[in-house]
Amino acid sequence: MAALSNRSRSGLWVALLTAASSVTTLALGCATPFPSLAALAAVHLRRRDGLALMLLAWTVSQLVGFLLLGYPRDGSTLGWAAGLGTAAVGSALASYAALGALRYRSVAARLSLAYAAGFTAFKAIILGWALVLGGLHTAMAPDLLAEQFVRNAAILIGLYALYRAFVAAGVPAPPQAATV
Repeated sequence: MAALSNRSRSGLWVALLTAASSVTTLALGCATPFPSLAALAAVHLRRRDGLALMLLAWTVSQLVGFLLLGYPRDGSTLGWAAGLGTAAVGSALASYAALGALRYRSVAARLSLAYAAGFTAFKAIILGWALVLGGLHTAMAPDLLAEQFVRNAAILIGLYALYRAFVAAGVPAPPQAATV
């Protein structure tokens, strides 16, 4: 597998991480870990590949929701689908921006910074959509925010462990943008 082109390695990792997030989506009944994916992408993928990951993970999560979990096909649900898509992309952009602004060498520091930025951006965009679509009390409930922050952090740790396991098993690491 070491002879894969950069494009093939990128596509492989986007597919692997999308599959992992899909399992999480099914296991948690629709809670795709977008901030976790955004942080992992910002640390280990080029920006273009990270954005592709976010869009593909969002697409798969919508397919799972509408086709397997029976989401209603009404205006509010479709509006929230769009909201989640913009929040997913915004989360990734914030994660990449945070890493670009502060250059840490430690993977743990970089993942933490990217996660904090990605989670904050994700929830800020969700807040904007909640103001339009309703559900502000649910989207921004402090206990729910804390639960989501911790759950997504745990998922990030699991995704990072999966990433390291794949690399250790011989899956070539994805091409990365220049770092520090």
